[in-house]
Amino acid sequence: MPLRIAKREGESPMQLLFRFTKKVQHSGVLKEARNRRTHKRVLNKTKRRLSALHREGKRAKIALDKKMGIIPEVKKRPVAKF
Repeated sequence: MPLRIAKREGESPMQLLFRFTKKVQHSGVLKEARNRRTHKRVLNKTKRRLSALHREGKRAKIALDKKMGIIPEVKKRPVAKF
């Protein structure tokens, strides 16, 4: 649904802009655009499980490689306490 705003007789550009912004806010166009921008696609159960299994396999492989010395162990810096 496109929004149509026509300039009224004797209306200043600032008033026209104000009317336009109010109409956009009331129509919910911006809210819908934000929702569509951040919406995550829902995966089915099988794909989620396969993805979780893949992640677990990768973690196990990295842990094994660290244990075998293929990947060097990264020492974490101590956290400063205030």
